[in-house]
This record gives sequence, C-alpha cells and structure tokens, in this order.
Amino acid sequence: MRIETTFQKLVTRDLGFMKYQQPISLQLNKIVLVINTICVCGAGTMGRGIAQVAAQAGFYTVLYELNKTALDNAKISLEKAVGLLAEKGKINDVEKQKILQRIQYTSDIQSCLADFFIEAIVEKPEAKIALFNQLAELNHSECIFASNTSSLSVSSIAGKIKNPERVIGMHFFNPAPLMKLVEVVTTDYTEKGITGITRELAKQMDKVPVVCKDSPGFIVNRVARPYYIESLRLAEEGHIRFEQLDQLLESTGFKMGPFKLMDLIGNDVNYAVSTSVYDQLHQPERLRPSSIQREKVEKGELGRKTGKGYYPYPLKGD
Repeated sequence: MRIETTFQKLVTRDLGFMKYQQPISLQLNKIVLVINTICVCGAGTMGRGIAQVAAQAGFYTVLYELNKTALDNAKISLEKAVGLLAEKGKINDVEKQKILQRIQYTSDIQSCLADFFIEAIVEKPEAKIALFNQLAELNHSECIFASNTSSLSVSSIAGKIKNPERVIGMHFFNPAPLMKLVEVVTTDYTEKGITGITRELAKQMDKVPVVCKDSPGFIVNRVARPYYIESLRLAEEGHIRFEQLDQLLESTGFKMGPFKLMDLIGNDVNYAVSTSVYDQLHQPERLRPSSIQREKVEKGELGRKTGKGYYPYPLKGD
C-alpha cells in the first residue's frame, strides 16, 4: 500500500461571513481527504489555545463547549489574545478580523461538523470515548479524532471508538499558541496515513510534531515527572523552600522553576498526570505523587487560574 501526503498551496475561499483555507489533502488508496474544518472540543485553557492556533493557521474552527459561561469566557479570552497580537504588530487589523471570523462558538453538538476533531475536555476516558462516539454518528466516516490527553492511554480510548484506526493523540503544551512542540501519539490501531496527516497538520499550525508510540506519559510527561516529584519531595522533607528551589534551577538555565511551572500548568492537571503515570507504571516509589500537591488540589490552590498555588497571584478585577 502506498501512502502519499500532498500539500496544496493555501486556497482561500469566501463563504459569506467565514473565510477558510483548504491546505491539506491526504491521498490514501486513491481516496483524498481534505481538511477544511477543525472542531476543538472543550473551551478551557488548552481548548481555546488550540482553537486560536487552528484559526491563525487558516482553518475554519468550531469551538464546542457545553458550559455556556466557559464558552463566553473563551470568546472574550480569544478576542483579547488575537487583539494583543495586532497591538504588538505581529498581525495587522485585517488579519486579526479574519482570524476571529474563522472561529464559530457553539454549545450544540449538532453544530460540530468537521474533518478533524481535537478534544481537550476533562481527563476522564469515559467522557472522551462518549464524545468521540457522538461525533462519529454526526460526521463522515473519514474524519479524524485526536485526543489532547496529557497522560491517558490513547489506545484504551481508540479501542472503544467506532473507527479506532482514525483515532490518534495530538498533545499540545500550555500555552498552546506559544509552545512549539506537539506529541503525535500513535496506537496499534492507527493507520499510517492518519499519522502522516496529523503530523503535517501540526506543521501547518507552525508546530514541531514528534511522533511517539502510546505509553504512560508519552515522552515529555514521562521525562518531566522526576523534575516535579523530586522538587516536591525536597520540599516535603523540609530541605528547601519553593522559591529557593525555583531560583536555583532558573539560575542554572531553566526558564521556569518547577513550582512556578506547576502553578502555570495548574496543580490539578499536574497532579492528575503524575497520578496517571504512577498508576500505569505500577506505582514505583520514585514516582509516588506528592502529598503537598494533593493538599493544594484539595484546597483549590491550583495556581495562576485560582489566584494561589505555591505563590499568590492577582486575579482579574483584584
């Protein structure tokens, strides 16, 4: 079987209020799949960041979120983020308007019609499986389902989807508009052509894709666990304060110390990843999640998004 991926020059089409581009076609056994529309599910920090990336790359983008308040907040956040790009001179006012016009906001799953789906919803496999199966019923059989999960098994999700060969991991990093790396996570089900088009899509989004096999934590979160857990362990044992350790590691060349980074990511997210990797690797003592971080999560001290984590942060309106 010969799989051939072909890029076309961007062809801009005008469909009334929306303008989108037709940049990618995949030829697989003489069947050509063209990606016009990307649907991002989940309008939290990661979801809205991915939606911004997709719209900036020229794709008509549907941002789906059941919580209407979260959806409204995402729209405000995206308009501000794209506006800042214009203020800084990175895009002009015409480009700003085009990017914003490409994004449709919806809380109605019936409006989620697309060629490529990226879910960034709650880190619960049953929720992701249910969502993908709903979307599969509404869309054509050639569409692709990508999970932005940071630690769950993509294989276990794919195995319960109607077309598991069209399910793949596409793990962006926070903040998605700035971070270049995207992990493209394949399973034993994944067709090679799906891997190819996902990799090329990431490039079209101005990202650096790295293809890896599905395994606990993939690459980055697997390697990063000791960075967080050993730092937390030192603090637990009373050897050093949060700010001291951050200062020390930043002075050696790290752009951000572990505690500042956990506050940026969100302690709930970081703790969930640590717990997931720990459980999937059969609970090795060296990767045991920290009691300090568990307490932060239980108290709602999640970091920047709640105004307090390992450090205090002013919230909007304060």
